[in-house]
Amino acid sequence: MTDLQDNRLIRAFAELRSAGKKALIPFITAGFPDLETTTALLRDFEARGVRICELGIPFSDPVADGPVIQDSYTKTIAAGITSDKILDAVCKYRAGGGKLALAAMVSYSIVYRHGVGSYLADLGEGGFDGVIIPDLSLEEAGGVEGQASQVGLCNIMLIAPTTPPPRRLEIARHSRGFIYYVSVTGITGQRQLLPPATIAAVAELRKGTDTPVCVGFGISRPEMVAEVCRAADGAIVGSAIVARMAAGESQARDKLVQDTGQFVSQLLEPIK
Repeated sequence: MTDLQDNRLIRAFAELRSAGKKALIPFITAGFPDLETTTALLRDFEARGVRICELGIPFSDPVADGPVIQDSYTKTIAAGITSDKILDAVCKYRAGGGKLALAAMVSYSIVYRHGVGSYLADLGEGGFDGVIIPDLSLEEAGGVEGQASQVGLCNIMLIAPTTPPPRRLEIARHSRGFIYYVSVTGITGQRQLLPPATIAAVAELRKGTDTPVCVGFGISRPEMVAEVCRAADGAIVGSAIVARMAAGESQARDKLVQDTGQFVSQLLEPIK
């Protein structure tokens, strides 16, 4: 079995914890608006001090994504972007010296269709460090967890606000790399405020696990990153980033990457 201690995701969190720092995890749709922009953004994020990035694998029927990310998925699929093309792009990013820890957010429908073992092996060999399967239940996670570990991948699981406390701890035991705590009941999207219970829930969860806990859904401003990182090990920002990319979709690639990167720097500032 592959030693996950060599995994970039686990190493990134260990180094951040040792330095007393928290993680900003940007989410971008792989292939939106094209794969060259995706890899350019990864290089830009890395240069700005980001350690971890989530890449959304486009799917025709997203599970919990709001209209911003759904629209990016629809456009990317229409442009002919496939998992194989995304893996090729990540391989090129790694071949060029790319060091970000990368987690794939992918529907179980895609994993199942390709074959669980085969798809996870492709992710690991292609340069990914973790996999997030939002529609994979705890009861079905055991087999995936083992197969992911064998190819050097962390199987990252989600906990919702509605998840009962005992089940939260059980999910935490099966999650590797980090635990994805969903801040709100509902879909992804930019919000002005997060539920007050989020910080308390994350603090309580951290008492029962050493695995890093990161909060996603609804985080859209630097102040919100700072707020969740009072308790969490990191903040995940997706819709706010993808929305800015969509607004600049017609711009030259260099301009889109620069503008997106500047926003990511603003989000990173409170936890540097």
